[in-house]
Amino acid sequence: MLLSATSANLSPDTWSALKRFTTARIAMGRAGGSLRTANLLDFRLAHARARDAVHAPFSPKVVDAQLGEAGFDFVHAKSTVTDKLDYLLHPERGRILDGDSAEMLLAKSVEWGVRDISIVISDGLSAVAAESHAVAVAKGLRDELGDTFSFYPVVVVPFGRVKIADAVSDILQARLVIILLGERPGLGSPDSLSAYFTYMARNSSVDSDRNCVSNIRPLGMPIPWAVRKLSVLIRESFHRQISGTALKDRLTLDDLQRMLPLN
Repeated sequence: MLLSATSANLSPDTWSALKRFTTARIAMGRAGGSLRTANLLDFRLAHARARDAVHAPFSPKVVDAQLGEAGFDFVHAKSTVTDKLDYLLHPERGRILDGDSAEMLLAKSVEWGVRDISIVISDGLSAVAAESHAVAVAKGLRDELGDTFSFYPVVVVPFGRVKIADAVSDILQARLVIILLGERPGLGSPDSLSAYFTYMARNSSVDSDRNCVSNIRPLGMPIPWAVRKLSVLIRESFHRQISGTALKDRLTLDDLQRMLPLN
């Protein structure tokens, strides 16, 4: 005798009350020993969106328009990547500036002089994240830190990896560099932005020299909280002249909620 799909054999999950705290895939219930059809279809949709985010083309013009509207000066630079497939297959090429870009930044460094903070924007592994959130974070940092620190014009680098910020900083001789780029999309988070900053970043810098605030997006780390967390850390970084594993992030979500209530 076949069992019909009724409420009698669709078991609710006892964790369902926790779903109000997270968008993660928890408390989905089950149909017999399997996922419910609706949950399986939702999983496949999220996977498709993540793949689309990785392969979506980056439009620097979108970022340029936002930077211009926010009152930023900016320049374009290039990595040694030729296209999206090259970027995915050869990560090391996204860490290096091409020769023309290096020469351009070297000439600009004479014009700009030595300043405190360089902001780099790249699509990384999610163009939609960079196009949606990067300029808002950059503007927030300028608003929070501009009374104390000087900023270089923003450097927009398509197909960049995190370490390309070291190359930019090495040429400009910036005191601190921060790169805003799209994260590898997770299921349900195709628009997640990361911010990595390094004090006195140079070509010799390594991963342990950096600090990171990740999952910056409306359904993750809200932009105002991310900006405040980064600003507090950057001020401490300048004060102590360190970054990376030596600089501890002690701000909790409760601290941020007290500073900037969002609900």
